[in-house]
Amino acid sequence: MGRPSRARKQEEDDRPTEAARNATDLDRVIHERLRLGIVSALASRDVLSFNDLKAALQTTDGNLSVHARRLEEAGYVECQKGFEGRVPRTTYRLTAAGRRALERYLSHMEALIEAARGAS
Repeated sequence: MGRPSRARKQEEDDRPTEAARNATDLDRVIHERLRLGIVSALASRDVLSFNDLKAALQTTDGNLSVHARRLEEAGYVECQKGFEGRVPRTTYRLTAAGRRALERYLSHMEALIEAARGAS
């Protein structure tokens, strides 16, 4: 059993890595741009208000509400509604499940980047 032929070696090199094969396994809840922004912002702070998130992400009330609700439904974000005096106040925080999902997502993206760099 000698060394693999040059054609076989090239074929092995051209096979997609595990990360590349699993590119479609990205967490679709987090992968959307605005939801990734929400989760990332919350990862760096304990709690953010609706208005703080809206300003940081430069988005509209409706857009933020829809995407925050999707993250809440997935169990990644917790929403708390209350009042400060007579003014309604909504705050968000990242849940433990959301933090784990973000870590998995970032690890997956890093693996994809490494696979792409290795392919060039």
